[in-house]
Amino acid sequence: MKQLSDYIDILTAAPFFLGYLLAADKFCKKFLGASKRREGLFLIFSFCGCLLCNILGRMDFILYTFFVFMRPVFFMGLVVLLFRSEREKRILAASMLMALVRLAADFCASFLSCLELFFLHTVKKIPEPFSTDWSSGLIGGVSYCFVIAAVCWMSKHLEPVFCGKPKKWYVILAVPLLVIITVYDVASLGASNGIMVRSGGNMGLYYDQLFSHAEFFVLALLSMAAAGFYVFGMNRIYLEQEKNGRYHSQIAVYKMLAEQYRQSERLRHDMKNHIIALSALSKNKEWEKIDGYLKNMEGIVLDAVGDMTGNKAVDALLYQKRKRAEEENIKWECDVQIPKGCRINEFDLCVLFGNILDNALEACGRMRSGECRFIDIQARTVKKCFLIEVKNSMDRTEKYTERFTNKGDSQEHGIGLLNVGDAVHRYNGAMNSKAENGIFIISVLMPFPDAGHDIKAVV
Repeated sequence: MKQLSDYIDILTAAPFFLGYLLAADKFCKKFLGASKRREGLFLIFSFCGCLLCNILGRMDFILYTFFVFMRPVFFMGLVVLLFRSEREKRILAASMLMALVRLAADFCASFLSCLELFFLHTVKKIPEPFSTDWSSGLIGGVSYCFVIAAVCWMSKHLEPVFCGKPKKWYVILAVPLLVIITVYDVASLGASNGIMVRSGGNMGLYYDQLFSHAEFFVLALLSMAAAGFYVFGMNRIYLEQEKNGRYHSQIAVYKMLAEQYRQSERLRHDMKNHIIALSALSKNKEWEKIDGYLKNMEGIVLDAVGDMTGNKAVDALLYQKRKRAEEENIKWECDVQIPKGCRINEFDLCVLFGNILDNALEACGRMRSGECRFIDIQARTVKKCFLIEVKNSMDRTEKYTERFTNKGDSQEHGIGLLNVGDAVHRYNGAMNSKAENGIFIISVLMPFPDAGHDIKAVV
């Protein structure tokens, strides 16, 4: 039976491992959600289970092999059982945390081990240095500090990955990460038995250790790079596909609205003739013909009281959004003036107004009944630039960060503002958005294409 001193490296790194679990718990709570009781159970079972696995694994090689492959399964089981949200999202979160702690910890530990061996051999003049249990435990602790910093960084930058995706998306991301973990564990198991790097005694223990640690340093670095490029690359591809799909669907809708508006203009232009015709049918008491006549007119009638902006497509769009706001009892204020001869493409204008107003209507719709809900749209020319400013009420409990709100799992989460940003950048414009005191404000400033104006001079 081994003595307690034989596990000093495990015990030394244990407090740092607990710190990692606290960071992992915060990560899961942010993206998955959990009760206080379940958070406590996650911390207790994770800490005690992994500590026990490490200690038992020291006693026998078979146990060590078993626990190497069981630790990820155990950790994923805890995340899936104790946190909320969709099962696929929980699997992805657990996969990311497992890949991070495995790769980042080994990356840092291998690098520090190389430095320690180099220091002992070069400065201390020890021919064949090796790490003590105390130094191994300290290196393990510093490695977990590195992992904690990595988890905190992930919490800030992975919100677009976890927000508003279909279930199959999370599975597509999780499977490669699990494969990386499995392959890396097999490689680690082989290296622990001298399979990967051995000099056959020709180079000595010092160089055997140095090259083994260096190899794991490079392997962990490449694995982390592959995982990172895959996760963020897939997220970028998904967003581009969603933006393109939504953009083209919006173009079709805006063309339909513009055609509807043109039909209504023709109808209003011919209204005098229609009244004469209906009056004649009424005098002859031809009620069935009157009814058919009115039904033919019904499909193209558009309320004459609209937001006259100077652009027919934008007029039709604002009319539709205003009607929706009225149906939902949202106060509507609109003062949009598009200058004559505006060179900004009308579909780009519709993309801007459509996405901004859709987000505003959604934000007002999520507010509790009885609260003051409003949308205020202002657009005008400012120093040869076109300025759009929209203010809308929002739930005070919602948080807004980097174009994303914690509004739930809509599959179009954040896509609208991304499309707005693309349209603004096409005209070398600028966009600014903020939320404060229950009011969301977005401002868009775009120079006219023929103005050759410097946007920075205006901003």
